[in-house]
Amino acid sequence: MELVVRKNDLLRELQLFQGIVERKNTMPVLANVLLRAEGDQVELVATDLDVGLRSTCTAQSVGKPGTLTLPAKKLFEIVKALPETDIRIEQNRTGVTVAAERFESHLSTLPADDFPQLPVAGEAVATLPREPIRQMVAKTMFAITGEDTRYYLNGALFVLKPDGMSLVATDGHRLALVTVTAETGAADEVKALLPKKTMQELNRLLSDGEGDVAYERAENHLFFTVGRRRLFSRLIDAQFPAYERVIPKNNDKSVDFERDRLTSAIRRVSLLSNERSRAVRFLISTGKVEVTSQSPDLGDAREELLVSYDGPDVQICFNAQYVTDFLAAVETDQVSLSFRDDMSQAVMKPVAADGYDYTYVIMPMRP
Repeated sequence: MELVVRKNDLLRELQLFQGIVERKNTMPVLANVLLRAEGDQVELVATDLDVGLRSTCTAQSVGKPGTLTLPAKKLFEIVKALPETDIRIEQNRTGVTVAAERFESHLSTLPADDFPQLPVAGEAVATLPREPIRQMVAKTMFAITGEDTRYYLNGALFVLKPDGMSLVATDGHRLALVTVTAETGAADEVKALLPKKTMQELNRLLSDGEGDVAYERAENHLFFTVGRRRLFSRLIDAQFPAYERVIPKNNDKSVDFERDRLTSAIRRVSLLSNERSRAVRFLISTGKVEVTSQSPDLGDAREELLVSYDGPDVQICFNAQYVTDFLAAVETDQVSLSFRDDMSQAVMKPVAADGYDYTYVIMPMRP
């Protein structure tokens, strides 16, 4: 194989593969990206067997069509370090030459035949609006658990209906749910459990470029196509919890906060919180909320926020990180906190519509 490609064209695609390839793997070829050159196009593919990406970029010239694999991370580092110029990639008997201007490098390759077969897309399900999908992913993926033992929580549930779509994630301590009303073109309700890594890569994919998202599925895989890039993912074969039961319906007390003001207060106060629990306490009383923290080893901190509230005094303890995750994801100037007592699920929501029905359920901590 022999080809010439512009540095920025190749670098833009290689960036998208860095979260997918795995250096430590029982199959060494999974640390490589597959390059296939033909005509005036270069196709790039990477996968870890659960999540994969296929994309293309334009070649300046393809002197000799062919297919090869190269270490994905090292190729990215080399291309990134080169000046903005044409890059020559040429396969020979001993390896692959990657060169530009006066620079020349030689990389080891692994046989392209060792690269795993890729899943084939099945039926087209729907065409999804890009920005709502991006917002839904960004507003929920942080709530996915990092514990491998609870396999059924290692992903987010995607619910697609003809007139809307929802995405929900939970780690057992908090739950993030986003629902969007939109014509999707789906014939019936379809549910799929997306792995955390798929959510991360989908978020990266949707942050670049434009155009709607083509959504397809096969027996065990999902496919999201945006322009010339296709993300494919193995489905999680597990039963997601009945999340509707977790959302409280009888929270009778509510406080509105300025989002930036609350964010700053929690970040400052949590500096002296217990490093393990990250607990901050909300002391809610008439006209004010005191955010406090205490650590036996460090000391204590408090900050007062003026609010409109005339209900009974309530003290609620939250994990500071759980609250700031929500505040970073929401975009409205004000947010509401609704609650019933100090031990029942509380709900945080954006105040005023921003186009998304966003519900964040958070469990209080024991004092």
